[in-house]
Amino acid sequence: MGANMSGIVSDTNGDALSSLRPRLDDIPESCVAMVLMHLDPPEICQLARLNRAFRGASSANFIWESKLPSNYRFIMEKVFGDNTKKTVNLSKKDLYAMLCCPNPFDGGTKEIWLDKITGGVCVSISSKALKITGIDDRRYWTPISVRESRFQTVAYLQQIWWFEVAGEFEFQLPSGTYSLFFRLHLGKPSKKLGRRVCNSEHIHGWDMKPVRFELTTSDGQHAVSQYFLDNPGTWVHYHVAEFVVANPNALTRIKFSSTQIDCTHTKGGLCVDSVLIYPSTLKTD
Repeated sequence: MGANMSGIVSDTNGDALSSLRPRLDDIPESCVAMVLMHLDPPEICQLARLNRAFRGASSANFIWESKLPSNYRFIMEKVFGDNTKKTVNLSKKDLYAMLCCPNPFDGGTKEIWLDKITGGVCVSISSKALKITGIDDRRYWTPISVRESRFQTVAYLQQIWWFEVAGEFEFQLPSGTYSLFFRLHLGKPSKKLGRRVCNSEHIHGWDMKPVRFELTTSDGQHAVSQYFLDNPGTWVHYHVAEFVVANPNALTRIKFSSTQIDCTHTKGGLCVDSVLIYPSTLKTD
């Protein structure tokens, strides 16, 4: 009998061990969801392809609720306004995906989006939302169409004595450290025979004195930086300063400016595209 039993175990050993060996499908969906909570959104989406349990767990609302910024409801009100109710039935995963796309607000003069990996809040403020000295005088400034801009239009400076660009932004931001940049370009970019070209005929005056960049916040933070504008033909992000948001439930007002007001010489040939606000851990695009 022992020999017979031994034969049976030997014959069925492979199938028996296979059936006893744990598989991914055996992990409860709730346990999978708890693991996914500690991963970045792209990692969650990759693991969702493994099997049905991971796919189901990856859509759990509590996972994506933890990935959304603390102020996501405030963002929705800003972006969607009276249409916010239409998003009530969206899953938190779908809402996260929606907020990761550039969402215009304030009449299309600003855009906000979430970084896909960290969920960090990023904002872009177009030149149309800035106060630019002499902007209404076509002898100095003209709007030009540029596909390289998020807003498709930038302010182009031909020549001026008094260069001053300023703006103000008030928003409820998640706590953390943020960086503010001016996105500028020396020369007029355009397309010729399908190729990008840069007209540099108006570029002058920026090597004689640096541009002064300044930032202040409603809670008393203040910083100044200076740069000589260079790299014609390239979009440059000039880092103004960092600021810290300590209270995510309060509105933070940020004032910023770039000036070069030495009237001993003119300056020109500059495109002003936008002002960017990013979490300091991220790189500008």
